[in-house]
Amino acid sequence: MPEVLRQFREGENQIMAAAKKSKSARTRIHVENNPGSAEVYYVTPALFAKGVRKVPGLAGKIAVSFGKDPAKLDSVLAEAEILLTGGFDASNLETRAPLLKWIQSTSAGVEKLAPYIPSGILLTNASGVHMPKGGEYAMTALLMLNHRVPHFVTAQRAARWDQAFASPIAGKTVLILGVGAIGSATAKLARRFGMRVLGVSRSGKGNKLVDRMFRSKDLKKALPQADFVLSVLPLTAETRGLLGRAELDLLPHHAGVVNIGRGPVIDNDALADKLRKGELSGAVLDVYPEEPLPSSSPLWATPNLIMSPHCAIDDASSYAERALDIFLGNLKRYLAGRQLVNVVDMKLGY
Repeated sequence: MPEVLRQFREGENQIMAAAKKSKSARTRIHVENNPGSAEVYYVTPALFAKGVRKVPGLAGKIAVSFGKDPAKLDSVLAEAEILLTGGFDASNLETRAPLLKWIQSTSAGVEKLAPYIPSGILLTNASGVHMPKGGEYAMTALLMLNHRVPHFVTAQRAARWDQAFASPIAGKTVLILGVGAIGSATAKLARRFGMRVLGVSRSGKGNKLVDRMFRSKDLKKALPQADFVLSVLPLTAETRGLLGRAELDLLPHHAGVVNIGRGPVIDNDALADKLRKGELSGAVLDVYPEEPLPSSSPLWATPNLIMSPHCAIDDASSYAERALDIFLGNLKRYLAGRQLVNVVDMKLGY
């Protein structure tokens, strides 16, 4: 039996056995893992049981079911009050899930869920789940760009000896689009390396880790100052295409671009064109307009570009555990009638 299936069966038995010891009413929770995602994202019954044991008295208050088969989801949605999910078809929930009150996503980005959630259902995300790994990888990407690693990778593919020299990163400027959990973690690391940090956010509200904050509408004023641009923005109506050709044209030719937020925030065709022309020094992408990225995409052959398949900021050892901790913290608040954290503003999309 595959290890993950064994964990599902054993863990579910542990939780249900503990729940049956209590005669009090139990809140019905369903955990739906996305079968199309890697197992690193799975909240297994064994992991859930481990988390519940950290919260005295919780097991007796909940009844939990698990699944990762979309064909079987509706049978449990009909009775669930709470859904913890890595992604599912959220259409027509009023009919399919008449008792559902709260959905907790194990992802920070919820652009695929938010448009389908009825007004009577609360949606929370896993903002913060990426913070340690995300900040570390973002800083790695900035260092790779600074030290011309994309250039060397491109030259290596062509078996071309092409020396390119660089200076230390201290004193250079990074412009962070979206100074949330990952952006702040990156800003903290960037400052340790002696960098100047600029930030862009919807409100332009100050951040102690940022030397100067700009509002989104003032982005064009900030771009010419940047040696590097890092996007960690969610995908919303306002952020889609935010860094288009006109904005990329404002960057100095030595600048580099990193995107670990959402692919459609950047015009990737324009970015690839500028990389081919040498009008930007390099880029590091982990997210794309279409995922998986088709083999026909010109990005695969774009010079001075390093790509990873939307996994660079996800912690292999503790992603699911961190997402579960966010849920269990919210679950304690929910059962106590307190306000939840990470509540998604449906108008903003995050």
